[in-house]
Order: sequence, then C-alpha cells, then structure tokens
Amino acid sequence: MRIGLAQTRFPATHSEGIISVKKMIMEASEKNCDIICFPESILPGLRGVGYEVEAYNHEFQEHALENVCLLARMNHIGVILPMEWKDEVGMQLVAFVISKEGVILGYQTKNQIDLDEDQFGYQPGTGRQIFKIDDVNFGIVICHEGWRYPETVRWAARQGASIVFHPQFTGEVENPEFYDAAMVCRSVENNIYFASVNYSLENQNSTSALISPSGERLCKALPNVEELLIFDIEPKQASRLLAMRLKPELL
Repeated sequence: MRIGLAQTRFPATHSEGIISVKKMIMEASEKNCDIICFPESILPGLRGVGYEVEAYNHEFQEHALENVCLLARMNHIGVILPMEWKDEVGMQLVAFVISKEGVILGYQTKNQIDLDEDQFGYQPGTGRQIFKIDDVNFGIVICHEGWRYPETVRWAARQGASIVFHPQFTGEVENPEFYDAAMVCRSVENNIYFASVNYSLENQNSTSALISPSGERLCKALPNVEELLIFDIEPKQASRLLAMRLKPELL
C-alpha cells in the first residue's frame, strides 16, 4: 500500500482549507497513492492553537465532505479527512474515512480531549473502529490520544490494524524529543506502522513522520514546509506481536 501523509499549511479560511485538501489529493493521486491522511481538523482548522479559525458552518462542512468524496472517486484514492463535526451529540473532532469509490466508510471520533480544548465545548466520542482499504486494516487516533493515551493505539493493533494514522497538531513545544520518541514507542510497543500527520508550521519542532513496525523512521517531513510524504508500506511486516502478547487479565 502506498500512503501519503499531507503536511499542509494551516488554513486561514474555510475555502483555503478545501483548496489545500484538493491540491494534496490530486498530487497523491498523480503519485499513485492508495490513501492520503490530513492533519487534525484540517477543515476548518484546529481551535486554540494560536490561529484564527472561522465560526463553525455545518453547511460548509457537509459540502466540503461531499466534494472530497467526489474527488476520492474521480482519483480512485482513499482519504482520511479530519474535521469538526456537529451532530445530535454536539461538537466533535472526527476523522472521516472515504473509500476509493468515494463512499464514506465511517469516522473515528476523538475520545480523549486535550485539557486546552475543554473551553470549546467539544464532546468526546465513544468507541473505536477499524477501517479497511485494499484489504489493509487500519485504525485512527487523533493527536492527544496518540501522545498521552497509548491504549488507543494498542486497541487498534489488537483488532488487526497494520497501521495507525495519527492526525495531529504540534507546534512550538519545549520538549520535541518527547513527540518524536512517542511516535517510535507507539510503533515498537505494538509492532505496527505509525503514521503521524502534522501541519506545516513556523517554529515547528516535530513534523510528520512514518515509523516502521521495528521503530525505524522511514520518512520525516521538514519543519515549516508544506509537503506530501509518500511511502510504500508492507502490511505483512506489521506482526502485531507485542500487542497480541498482552494478557489483559493479568493487569
């Protein structure tokens, strides 16, 4: 499976965000990617991280999702599209999964909300899902979940995921070594691929990266550069050995 990790600029407006998404999907398709993943809440942008984000507009979100489904079908590429989404539960941070045929396969909610996000009234989701494209099982954990709640990644690995995608935002931080090491930990402690997708940011200390099931950093984006990381993964290399050796009854 050829994956694309889209390290995009932070969108200044709703419209700029969808233009950026379309551009990256087209590039990934031209380079024969099977799936592309975007950063956390690429539409309309993540709140509370130092950037102005437009007010939530559900009509725009619905229209953008429809357009991305059409793009996925036209370009025969799977898409992981993180968004804000409001429904009967309330406002949530989610990641939609769209098939190569342009069909919405479902979405993963952010269930563990960062302390700094409480002020925006986000509702935590419930439950986790495994998705499949081209017979490859994968899970999704969103930002804070992958950094501070490794159980979320372990769950996906134990349910058969060969790779876990990690849409996130990490800007200027005092301990970038933690974030880079955490990516490796999530991979090695489960023997799976771990694909972390950040924005392109000024003063960026930790960037998008793909880690192998043995902990090798297979590719890594440059800081403050908008780029599409592309890599061919071998799902059979994800043995999930350590994840499956866990004995929950002994905890």
